[in-house]
Amino acid sequence: MPYVERDARKRIRFEERSPRNIGELNYAITALCHEYLSDYGIYYANLNAVIGVLECAKLELYRRIAAPYENIKIKENGDIGILEKKEDENE
Repeated sequence: MPYVERDARKRIRFEERSPRNIGELNYAITALCHEYLSDYGIYYANLNAVIGVLECAKLELYRRIAAPYENIKIKENGDIGILEKKEDENE
C-alpha cells in the first residue's frame, strides 16, 4: 500500500521537482527501483518484491484515478453498451 507515515512521505518526495514528462517519470521509477536493489541486494526475493510493488502501484493508480475517470467519461459520453444489452436480454 502506498499509504506510509507522513515523515516517510517527506523523506521520499522529490527534492527538486517532479518528473515533467513520461520519459522522466519512467526514469524516476526505474532509478528508485535500482536504488532499492542497490541498498538491499539483488536477490530473487528482492526482485520479486520490487516487481510486486510496481504491479500494486499500477493497480492502485487504476483503482483510485483511472477507474473513476472512466466512470465520468461513461456518464458524459455514454457506455459502449454491447455487453450491457446482452446481459439485460439474458435476465
